[in-house]
Amino acid sequence: MSDTLPYVLVLYYSRHGAVRAMAEQFTAGIESCRGIEARLRTVPSVSATSEAVEPEIPATGAVYADLDDLRHCAGLAIGSPTRFGNMAAPLKYFLDTTSELWLGGALIDKPASAFTSTASLHGGQETTLVSMLLPLLHHGMVYAGLPYSETELMETVSGGTPYGASHLAGKCSDRPLDEHERHMIHAQGRRLARLSLALSVMRREES
Repeated sequence: MSDTLPYVLVLYYSRHGAVRAMAEQFTAGIESCRGIEARLRTVPSVSATSEAVEPEIPATGAVYADLDDLRHCAGLAIGSPTRFGNMAAPLKYFLDTTSELWLGGALIDKPASAFTSTASLHGGQETTLVSMLLPLLHHGMVYAGLPYSETELMETVSGGTPYGASHLAGKCSDRPLDEHERHMIHAQGRRLARLSLALSVMRREES
């Protein structure tokens, strides 16, 4: 990763690998746009047992995010499986630690987007995406969904919403991303990258 190019933070929590696969496809969409990079990060699980701790470095996948990853990003994409129509607790827990960024206005006017995966077709995809949107708006971010210019939104029989990309993982969470889902995730990543570059210029001109 370059020390000079702006980056979009792709922050996700994945239990069985579906959201991780989406995050990787989202990253590919970002990096298809010249002049910007993607930074892939995850969050640790949370436990009701206060003594339980996670290793500092995950055994597989992306490393854990810290507040500086978020502070210095040009844009943000967050991904989570659904938990009763809401984002998963580990991602919510991380977002709950971002008060100092909110106090300093670190994320104001930066673009953001969200993606999710569910086991069933009507398993709360849209409400989960909206639940992830709420803290982003409190941070003053500019939310970017998935426009209907992506015609796969009208053709898909699995995932895909105007609020953000989604994926039908199946009851065993082993259904791979299909062609429509991959296209929509990639397109959303590219759109977020383009908006991140444009809004970065605007913020520099106003500073």
